[in-house]
Amino acid sequence: MHKYQLVLFDVDSTLIEQEVIDLLANETQHGQQVADVTSRAMAGELNFDEALRQRVALLRGLPETVFAKVLDQITFSPGALSLIRELQNRKIFVGAVSGGFLNVLTTLFSDLGLDFLEANTLEVSNGVLTGELIGSIVNREMKKQKLIQFAEQFSINIENTVAVGDGANDLEMIKAAGLGVSYRGKPILNEAADVVLTEPQLNLLLNYL
Repeated sequence: MHKYQLVLFDVDSTLIEQEVIDLLANETQHGQQVADVTSRAMAGELNFDEALRQRVALLRGLPETVFAKVLDQITFSPGALSLIRELQNRKIFVGAVSGGFLNVLTTLFSDLGLDFLEANTLEVSNGVLTGELIGSIVNREMKKQKLIQFAEQFSINIENTVAVGDGANDLEMIKAAGLGVSYRGKPILNEAADVVLTEPQLNLLLNYL
């Protein structure tokens, strides 16, 4: 039996190379402004919820066709897909939790057979983004809760879980997991992680499992 039976990944800048909110914002005139807020939020300098609401408000008026456009710009991190397949071959549960958006991620991950997916939802009305979110915000506390929930769903002890992320909003889930992994992460995360992966090769994670 493998010690680790469940792996929960952050998405933006972890499983994928982009920040989806920045890609969406590039379709408005607020691209640079949003990117600046994103990087400050990921470094832990801003209140995440507040920063997210601010950025989402700037997406107001975009047509929902923007989701398909942005999907074409997303690339998986090197080694991410082979890593997920290998974890699944080893019968390890795999999930993703994101401060990003199900509007994009549900389609992005549709072929991967993930056991768990949680993210924010952008409100769309009459084919247009309203600049609002639906439901609770997936922030650092919520990510930790989702790790616990995911583990409970499959009756796995928290010490047999792995959490992988890169930013300040991954801090609590990384501390809670049996193995907390920072993938090319911010200093605030590297300090808290059990494992720090600095190479742009996500499947190096296998060395620690």
